[in-house]
Amino acid sequence: MNRFARCAVALLTCWLTINQSPLVAGETKPPPNIVFIFADDLTCQAISTYGEKRKLLQTPHMDRVAGEGTRFDRCLVTNSICGPSRATILTGKYSHLNGFYNNTNSKFDSSQPTFPKLLQAAGYSTAIIGKWHLISDPTGFDHWHILPGQGLYYNPPMIKNGKPVKHTGYVTDIVTDLSIEWLKNRDKSKPFLLMSQHKAPHREWAPPVRHLGWDKDRQYPEPETLFDDYAGRSKAVSDHDMGLDRTFTDLDAKLVAPPNMNDEQLKGWNAYYEPRNAAYREKKLTGKELTRWRYNRYMHDYLGCVKALDDSVGRMLEYLEESGLAENTVVICSSDQGFFLGEHGWFDKRWIFEESLRSPLLVRWPGVTKPGSVNGNLVSLLDFAETFLDIAGLPVPADMQGRSIVPLCRGNTPADWRKSLYYHYYEFPVPHRVRPHYGLITDRFKLVHYYKPDVDDWELLDREKDPLEVKDFYKDPAYADIVKQLHAELDQQKIAVKETAEPPRAAYGNQRFANEPKPAAPGKKAAGQ
Repeated sequence: MNRFARCAVALLTCWLTINQSPLVAGETKPPPNIVFIFADDLTCQAISTYGEKRKLLQTPHMDRVAGEGTRFDRCLVTNSICGPSRATILTGKYSHLNGFYNNTNSKFDSSQPTFPKLLQAAGYSTAIIGKWHLISDPTGFDHWHILPGQGLYYNPPMIKNGKPVKHTGYVTDIVTDLSIEWLKNRDKSKPFLLMSQHKAPHREWAPPVRHLGWDKDRQYPEPETLFDDYAGRSKAVSDHDMGLDRTFTDLDAKLVAPPNMNDEQLKGWNAYYEPRNAAYREKKLTGKELTRWRYNRYMHDYLGCVKALDDSVGRMLEYLEESGLAENTVVICSSDQGFFLGEHGWFDKRWIFEESLRSPLLVRWPGVTKPGSVNGNLVSLLDFAETFLDIAGLPVPADMQGRSIVPLCRGNTPADWRKSLYYHYYEFPVPHRVRPHYGLITDRFKLVHYYKPDVDDWELLDREKDPLEVKDFYKDPAYADIVKQLHAELDQQKIAVKETAEPPRAAYGNQRFANEPKPAAPGKKAAGQ
């Protein structure tokens, strides 16, 4: 018996002891089921319960989860990019320990311990359906039915337990259909973990045909920083390739249709977009007016995807009610990171700035979470694995780096709850030329270091004085003591999370930086060595 198997047996014994204590004579309490509804690039600004002042969209079903449970207002990521966030959730570890740094060339080591493996070993039925995005095949799941790579919005090919399958329809609807189908056919003698993971609203934001025109050609209120000029900021902030003014492709703008649509879908698509695209081409927009047009097209498309996602959350909640599962099922809605909806002129994520850094987190746990409660503590995707294990009554492995939020769900904040979090983004230069950076995040401040290949800059952001995060206070004499304190805490955090060595070249996607020598040919030394 290998080490992991011995650990699983020990955990199973512990779980049985914890969860089979009698409530009354002859009765035992079944452990809770877990439904994890996980989106891709879903940001808090797009969920109405978070109170975005632009009032972009009403999301009644996600709002229902918050209204019947707890809304977490400061759930932060540790590396704002899709694959690394998913690896962190599975392992409860930072990228530098789980080995998945970027979307460019990382491959998830599926042999390492993950929370689904531990739940599975403890008697849970486990399934993952939808977006996986970790290259290697899922492990620790009794059933998996995943999108290859990023997946497609229309008629997506999928992989079911290792075998390719084809589907007709819209990806968000399909993931929900398959998730409910698994719930209906699962082994009903066991508690379950269902990870229902959506592609939406990932770029290029292709809404379902039924939601085209949902906003009646609304002209959206603009974020205050839509035309941010990055004055007084590091070159790392201004020299990027993810702006609405410079990066928007024809596919982003829906000047061409998304791939893989059938004739019926394409007919509905073109009926909506083609007249509007013709009017756009005729205007020949430039400068700020072009950016504004792109912003409004982006809002229609992105939010149309979110609208379909909210439909699916409603369908899942309805099934849990109808099947009698709701009372003993924890429903968690979240995303792999936030997303910019025009703030700083951007779409995408990656940055330590708040819109990218903050992920939505809504938890409904009947009898545990107080309906309509709001929690402002600093929590993280790093905490999810530990939380799922705690919900199931299982011990948390000592090498996991997060902390269960179950006490917070119960309305209790431990006296030693974290006051700061370490962050590190690596991938450069593709796809958006966002410089690698790491930093320390507190409730008020962010100390950030941008590095490689042509910058070595520090910035200090003060969310209290500058909630839009457009100013750098690092060299302001009034902040000298704060800078010193934050540097010391950052050094301590790097030691605590065990990232004290230079990240490997592969962390950045195996890209050679302009100021570095070319790699030596086999058997020869590189220049300067």
